[in-house]
Amino acid sequence: MTKPSLRDATGTVACLQFEALGIPRVETRLSVNYVDHNMLQTGFENADDHRFLQTFGSKYGILFSRPGNGICHQVHLERFSKPGETLLGADSHTPNAGAMGGEPYYLKMPEIVLVRLNGKLPSWVASKDIVLELLRRLTVKGGVGKIFEFGGSGVKTLSIPERATIANLGVELGATSIIFPSDEKTLEFLMAQGRRKDWIPLEADRDSEYDQAIEIDLSKLEPLIAQPSSPDNVCPVREVAGKEVKQVCIGSCNNSSYMDLMRLAKILEGKKVHPNVSLTITPGSKQVYEMIA
Repeated sequence: MTKPSLRDATGTVACLQFEALGIPRVETRLSVNYVDHNMLQTGFENADDHRFLQTFGSKYGILFSRPGNGICHQVHLERFSKPGETLLGADSHTPNAGAMGGEPYYLKMPEIVLVRLNGKLPSWVASKDIVLELLRRLTVKGGVGKIFEFGGSGVKTLSIPERATIANLGVELGATSIIFPSDEKTLEFLMAQGRRKDWIPLEADRDSEYDQAIEIDLSKLEPLIAQPSSPDNVCPVREVAGKEVKQVCIGSCNNSSYMDLMRLAKILEGKKVHPNVSLTITPGSKQVYEMIA
């Protein structure tokens, strides 16, 4: 069953259009409207939008996520994403949910690209570096009209938060979607969320055929960085090491899980942020915020 996800920046217009159709209730199994973009109450506009979305949801059967619950991608992963279901979202990072596997939504058939991961990431190399490596090879237009399916023995070394980082950033490749198998790592994550009953195993058929295959040896990756002014302007971190920075932002839609923020805590342990650097931390959800606290 399809599960739509709305957000406050575009959800208000979408809800007004839905209301004009004259349909009494939403017909999906689950629909959620997240407030995670226009959160500041600096005027009456945002508050009015939030009140409208909440009352609209009560009338038509859409769950409402209040300001402060967290970013839609992280909260949906924790609370609602299920292997074998389809999520349609109004945010470019909606493929984040592909970390758990899913079923097709019918549209013009994209090409299917197998990204075969082998080996294991070395220390200090993150799953985000896998996406940066793809961007370095394919550019920001390399995924247009394509679905990237991740497989290979290396997938089993990646946790759901790490897979979500990759799935979340598929939009930077221009990809239609990103998908991972639903395996024991998926089960591990859902059990931690108290959602054991939502798990089902899902993987590609052994005789699956692909339009293209890409091989990545995880053990040979090194820390990468995207420089201004495009996500595919990628180089090894060592090439820009020592360059002065003024601002460091950790979190938001990507890299905002408990795992991501505890990695940062380990880096900062026993140290202080340089007085000339502004460091911001944005936990992806209220749950993550409470865990790091």
